[in-house]
Amino acid sequence: MRYVPLTEVSPPALLTLLNDPQIRNHLIQHPLFSTDSLNAWIDAKVEEDRLPGCRVRAVLSNEQLIGWCGLQRSGEDAEMAIVITPEAWGTGPRIFRDLLGWAGELGHEQVIIHLLDTRRDYRFLQNRATSIRSTSLLDRTFTTYVLPVQ
Repeated sequence: MRYVPLTEVSPPALLTLLNDPQIRNHLIQHPLFSTDSLNAWIDAKVEEDRLPGCRVRAVLSNEQLIGWCGLQRSGEDAEMAIVITPEAWGTGPRIFRDLLGWAGELGHEQVIIHLLDTRRDYRFLQNRATSIRSTSLLDRTFTTYVLPVQ
């Protein structure tokens, strides 16, 4: 598995990923991406990547795009984001561990992860979290886990 800047990924592959109905079920509802809105999204993520304490990358497996991940700002917090194809869901734990490693490199003491209320509870997150709360963002409810970086 490799992590590369979003600008190194084929835009059509990223468009297919972001418009996948199975992936969209677990994200904030928004219109399907067009070429223009995808380019704006990439530009926003590239800007996010430039911020101190942030890192946003595409995830490749066998040189194929399987998702994107990153540490982003969510208010004053560092938010962990993992968006991967259903076929790659088994890679989630490795990506999670890598993101925690990045968080340590970037000087974070804790990170948060917001999971939309469509997601099941994850025992490994519950066991690791220092706190768990319900958060409302864009009129949706999320379970927010606060995780120490060790």
